[in-house]
Amino acid sequence: MKTLLRILFITALYPSLLLADGNVVDKVYHPYVQPLEREFEWRMLSTGDGQTYRLGLGQSITDRLFVEGYLIAKDVRNHLKLEAYEIEAKWQLTEQGEYAADWGLLFELEKEQHDDTWEASVGLLVEKEWGAWVGTANLNVIYEWGPEIKDELETALASQIRYRYKPYLEPAVEFYSSDQGVALGPVIMGDIRLQAAKKVHWEVGSIFGINSVAPNNTLRLLVEYEF
Repeated sequence: MKTLLRILFITALYPSLLLADGNVVDKVYHPYVQPLEREFEWRMLSTGDGQTYRLGLGQSITDRLFVEGYLIAKDVRNHLKLEAYEIEAKWQLTEQGEYAADWGLLFELEKEQHDDTWEASVGLLVEKEWGAWVGTANLNVIYEWGPEIKDELETALASQIRYRYKPYLEPAVEFYSSDQGVALGPVIMGDIRLQAAKKVHWEVGSIFGINSVAPNNTLRLLVEYEF
């Protein structure tokens, strides 16, 4: 608990230490893997500059390893344009409740569609529960390389405080920091249970830039169909 609070406090005081390309807002990952899980994921980020979409298909390989592939597209003059491909792997390090906090790792590799630009990252995922409250932090180290860009080693943070009101309705607040700015805002999410152990997970957020670098507002939408 103290470690998680220190991370969030230091990041809030020194956002310039956290760097990453792309929109400051993305998604907060939780460090858990469900055995035999498969999912389709649709994600959208909308700012005044346009929309970015991700379409993903993933499956758990073991009870601790989940792999997912994405197509990443952007809305360019009202036309969707494929921009990149990405593959990610989430590794659950500890059993839920085994220690004071739950831990995991996230590995990502992204390739731009139109040039030889690559991005690789590894993220530390940590989650802690306090009764009905849940705190989550993602700390990422990112390396970008390619002939069109300067090779860079960067870091970024995404964090969330969530209240488990009902399974279908959980309000939250999210905080992001990167070289694209610092942002904070409300999110609501929930699970809609279907038959035969299937469910739909949804998230809607409105994240506001709190410095001059971040977009004034980012609308964040996510839908996952788990089966």
